[in-house]
Amino acid sequence: MKKNILIVDDSALMRRVISDIINSDGRFEIVDYAVDGLAAMELLTKNSTLYDAVLLDVNMPKMNGLEVLVKIQKYNISCKIIMVSTLVQDGAKETILALERGAFDFVLKPVSARPEIREEFKQKLIASLEMATGLNSEDKVSGNHIAQKTAGGNKNKQSSVNQRNKKKLVAIACSTGGPKALKEVIPFLPGNIDAPVLLVQHMPVGFTASLAQRLDEISDVRVKEAEHGDVLEKGTVYIAPGGRHFSVTEQRKGGFQVALSDEPPREGLRPCANVMYESLAGKEFDQIICVVLTGMGADGTIGIDRLSQKNDVYVIAQDEKTCVVYGMPKAIASAGLTDEILPLNRIADAIIKNVGVLNDGR
Repeated sequence: MKKNILIVDDSALMRRVISDIINSDGRFEIVDYAVDGLAAMELLTKNSTLYDAVLLDVNMPKMNGLEVLVKIQKYNISCKIIMVSTLVQDGAKETILALERGAFDFVLKPVSARPEIREEFKQKLIASLEMATGLNSEDKVSGNHIAQKTAGGNKNKQSSVNQRNKKKLVAIACSTGGPKALKEVIPFLPGNIDAPVLLVQHMPVGFTASLAQRLDEISDVRVKEAEHGDVLEKGTVYIAPGGRHFSVTEQRKGGFQVALSDEPPREGLRPCANVMYESLAGKEFDQIICVVLTGMGADGTIGIDRLSQKNDVYVIAQDEKTCVVYGMPKAIASAGLTDEILPLNRIADAIIKNVGVLNDGR
């Protein structure tokens, strides 16, 4: 049976572009259109069970996409929302808020008619629809490309919890569902956490700055989009910029700093969490806390496996029940690399337990 799709967009051209893409895939069918948020709400309040997914424009007259999402939550309408956003500052901010408030995913509108740009948009749109409608359950992700560890991971390993003068680092990876998950983790970290925090969230150029700004507004820790040469400081979260790989290098006089690169995407990703984790291998940290949150695919598994061969790592994965997409955490768990598998609301506490906080006067 085909999956029913509602398209909400005030642009006739974009409705046509999206329609052509969906019509090219026999698994989906467009059953309704709406030209603004008000029209969308009329359809959703009458026919909410009809739609397997809703493609929702961010910027629209009368009622924008974020306002539609708020109304959907207010009236307890159950549907999977994929935001369709433009690469502009306001669009990025609204998209981050929409993801935070329950949108399943977002796709970036093509910025030109070039075939390769249209093809990239098509692939992203179809992949997101597959996941939102259950056509891709991520069951194919098994972690079999990693040498299997002992069953149950490293649960007997002792963590160097709260030991003074230890160099610790937190490294987080997430993708689909990440912005909402991060809202339940980053704001619950204390400003005096005894470690820097690195974060790879799969997002295109222009959106990670808005994500950093939003998280910084609601957190005690400082949150910033990472810049090349940033010196890692405790109590600061460094978010990998969209479209750039993110790694860590050692300074000549001690300490560590951020290195950004424009090398080709890896596994179709830039930033790629595997690149971040691999860059940490062999660095003089006493312990690295690796955290894998909701997301499609298996990014992070290869990198954490290689990192664990050279460093003391403690690996925390989000559990299936609280994930929007149980892909990346499933891969790391299937590879036997996890020390803890936790619901989202316990992950911040687990991070704090493992790295501790700076004492007054230190």
